[in-house]
Amino acid sequence: MKLRTKYILFVVTLHLLALVLTYFIFSDNKIFFIASELVVIISAIIAWQLYRQLIQPLKLLMQGVDAIKDKDFNVKLISTGKHEVDELIEVYNRMMDELRKERTMQEQQHFFLEKLIYTSPTGIMILDYDNRIQQVNPKALQLLSVSEESLKGYSIYELEHPLIQQIRNLQSGETVVARVDGISSFKLQKSHFVDRGFSRHFIMIEDLTAEILAAEKKVYGKVIRMMAHEVNNTIGPVNSIMQSAMHTDRLWEGHDFDTLKDALQVAMDRNQNLNHFMRNFADLVKLPQANKQPIVLQKIINSVATLMSARARENNVVFEIELPADEIRIQADEQQLEQAFINIVKNAVEAIEEGGGSVKFTVIPTQRLLVITDTGKGISASEHANLFSPFFSTKKDGQGIGLTLVREILINHGFEFSLKTVADRQTEFRIHYS
Repeated sequence: MKLRTKYILFVVTLHLLALVLTYFIFSDNKIFFIASELVVIISAIIAWQLYRQLIQPLKLLMQGVDAIKDKDFNVKLISTGKHEVDELIEVYNRMMDELRKERTMQEQQHFFLEKLIYTSPTGIMILDYDNRIQQVNPKALQLLSVSEESLKGYSIYELEHPLIQQIRNLQSGETVVARVDGISSFKLQKSHFVDRGFSRHFIMIEDLTAEILAAEKKVYGKVIRMMAHEVNNTIGPVNSIMQSAMHTDRLWEGHDFDTLKDALQVAMDRNQNLNHFMRNFADLVKLPQANKQPIVLQKIINSVATLMSARARENNVVFEIELPADEIRIQADEQQLEQAFINIVKNAVEAIEEGGGSVKFTVIPTQRLLVITDTGKGISASEHANLFSPFFSTKKDGQGIGLTLVREILINHGFEFSLKTVADRQTEFRIHYS
């Protein structure tokens, strides 16, 4: 029962009781009866005044309570002229002012946070209580190369993206560097915050590819230069001594040292091979910036196919070339790009085992995409992560610089690329040219 109803019932009952009591003195003393009636009437008037002074301000306060329920902090109450009630109204009005300021500040902070997340150079994904992706910023979509519709609302345990698969295993506060395609490296960090008393997680994704490649190149460049310096300083004098010994007739007069001569010649040949081996590494370090000029893509593809045709026939490999009739002109360093294509085709041919196969060149102009597909044995998961790493090779006698050189050339050109086995006997090297 409401306070107003209780008050009215109490006043009505009290005055009815007073009227009944005054009735008993009506026959004995009419003057007292009239006086009692006047007292009852005056009491009723005072009760009504008190009702207006107490209940009406409470109605105002209830309106204020309704405004708080509706989160409308702009409602303020007007003073009634009653001291006690006005003090309460003043407290309420101050409270509303503080709530309005706090709400404004929170909205500004929320807007700032949303803007910060949206424009952040770091990819950010915010999960709900069930580890479903609730919010994702544009940078994260760019790094993951997916659309927002393919992420929002899905649990990280439902998605098959290689980066998200690694995110699943992260604990809150843990950081890991992931390499998904042998080229791109990402820093993944998982953290949490408390929302309405419950913990929620968010993931930050940072692209470290450029930094890691630069640091990697600096390290292996220093190693190669040091090795080349030591090898050249050793091979030059040794070869000079052996050549002098082999061509000094007095040293061999009266002796039959053909076996020793042959051994010296073998040693010189090995030294030359070692020198050539080091030059290959030195060329990787000394790779100049791409001198981009307008070139025809079909011309360079046909040139590489012609150059590698003899090697392909030895492995019983057939070239299939699907090129558009219209010339496709790109900005590139012809010599460097040709060398990159040669290395790609050479690897493709050598990946095809005995029995033969095919290497297919496909150009898709609408996507500005070149795909070189081979029917070789494919790339295992363990090999895939290290494909473009310096000194890594899947071949028995490989030096591990072929794909590293390809990587450097394509990065210098600003071309996006990938190498992966997409199906049985179908490995694709995809290059997005500009």
